[in-house]
Amino acid sequence: MRLLPFLLFIFIGIPAVSFCQKDFQKKYQSLFIMAEDGDVIELPEGVFELTNTLSIEGKKKVTIRGKGMNKTILSFKNQTDGAEGIRVSDGSDIVLEAFTVQDAKGDAIKTMHVKGITFRNVKTEWTGTPGPENGGYGLYPVQCQGVIIDQCVAIGASDAGIYVGQSKDIIVKKSKAYHNVAGIEIENSLNAEVFENEALENTGGILVFDLPDLVQKKGGQVKVYNNNIHDNNYINFAPKGNIVASVPSGTGIMILAAKEIEVYQNKIINNQSAGTLIISYTTTGKAIKDKLYDPFPSAISIHDNVYERKTGSPVGKDPLAMVLGRKFGENIPHIIFDGIKNPALLDSNGKWIAGQCISIINNKDQSIVNLDVQNNFKNIERADNSFKCEN
Repeated sequence: MRLLPFLLFIFIGIPAVSFCQKDFQKKYQSLFIMAEDGDVIELPEGVFELTNTLSIEGKKKVTIRGKGMNKTILSFKNQTDGAEGIRVSDGSDIVLEAFTVQDAKGDAIKTMHVKGITFRNVKTEWTGTPGPENGGYGLYPVQCQGVIIDQCVAIGASDAGIYVGQSKDIIVKKSKAYHNVAGIEIENSLNAEVFENEALENTGGILVFDLPDLVQKKGGQVKVYNNNIHDNNYINFAPKGNIVASVPSGTGIMILAAKEIEVYQNKIINNQSAGTLIISYTTTGKAIKDKLYDPFPSAISIHDNVYERKTGSPVGKDPLAMVLGRKFGENIPHIIFDGIKNPALLDSNGKWIAGQCISIINNKDQSIVNLDVQNNFKNIERADNSFKCEN
């Protein structure tokens, strides 16, 4: 008879784990709701399955800390409620660190209207083969101020692994993004530094975009430097209709309609369609209804980068790949400009007015092509030494 409790323990062990998983979600959602200023919420080591979004709102100086990126894993594989894995809103001085969020139904970690948000040693991932059913964003701060993303990892997002949108005062550093459509994306954001990151095996490595129809109308003062951006030749698996669905496979850096951008001292290697792509929003073919939106890139400096590319045809079957392949075969220039300039920023001689030019100088193995998109690609030409600013 004394063996009975022991045998019962063995046989009820598995259901007991299931109960603990549910208890974990209830406990930590309660801790998020009841957190007071200055609290540190410690997440234990283990793999925990959750079915609902964990949300925290209106808190100040709260830290949510796991036992390590690969030791505390929050799995949302069987999520039934909520659009995110973790959602943080309307707070200040929030720190998320040392845990992983897996397989969220939508975005992995979304933060909105937070002043002072830090992601440190956090991983977001969708397991299995990347596809359009994956959530859109891994780390997703939007309309925030004072964003720090440090030593994080993002895998498998169907839009962007590490994304910062409509935000101000941003640092993205020492992080790694792979098997996403966009590895790292800065969108309609001001005063951002992106440095010492590795973006590899995405469709596009690092994107700097200004898009229409958003609350924050324009970005700028973005620096991208000392990054290793290589082998971003992954198939584009974004859902149809998403803006990143138009990112050509094989893109290292893509600048879309953005201004005041400096790209320097990066290694931009083996991105087989475009080492760096600079285009106007008009080139996407999408309609522009936002009357306050400027669709043209300007005030861009690309210098002192290292470009390398394996000999071979561009990857993918998108229009850019077909145009470049027909024109250049297996020797595609590293830097591609669609040729469209804002007429309002040109003088009577067609030259950039002071402070608005696109400067491309002092890059190793520098090669540039002007696609002449506005004339339906009629005069595609090499322009290796045509981007030296006079003003």
